[in-house]
Amino acid sequence: MLDRLTLRKLIALIPVVILIGAYWHRIPLPPELMLVGDVLAYIDIFSMIFLIGFFTRVATVLAVVRQAIDSISWMLRRVPTALRRLDIRHRRASDTIRGKRSTRASTDEEDAAVIPGLAWA
Repeated sequence: MLDRLTLRKLIALIPVVILIGAYWHRIPLPPELMLVGDVLAYIDIFSMIFLIGFFTRVATVLAVVRQAIDSISWMLRRVPTALRRLDIRHRRASDTIRGKRSTRASTDEEDAAVIPGLAWA
């Protein structure tokens, strides 16, 4: 008979032993103590419920973290484009403006260098 006794059956006997001991010594037994015995008897079911709840929360947290990483990477990919749009440096004049300069012939006097404080005789 003891060879068929498993750990689960042994745990299921714990509430019965507590109940017999409480009635034998005339101790008032709170219902929570019997609930603890039921939890011990069905610990595999309660552990599965606990693990499913735990993994569900972990999956939710991972999904939120993945979305945050995706949005941050999307924003970082847009930074170079946004910086190019905000470029406020002065650009060089286009060729059409440079081509409109006067093309009159210059004389030697116009090309002479002016040195202040030096008088020519």
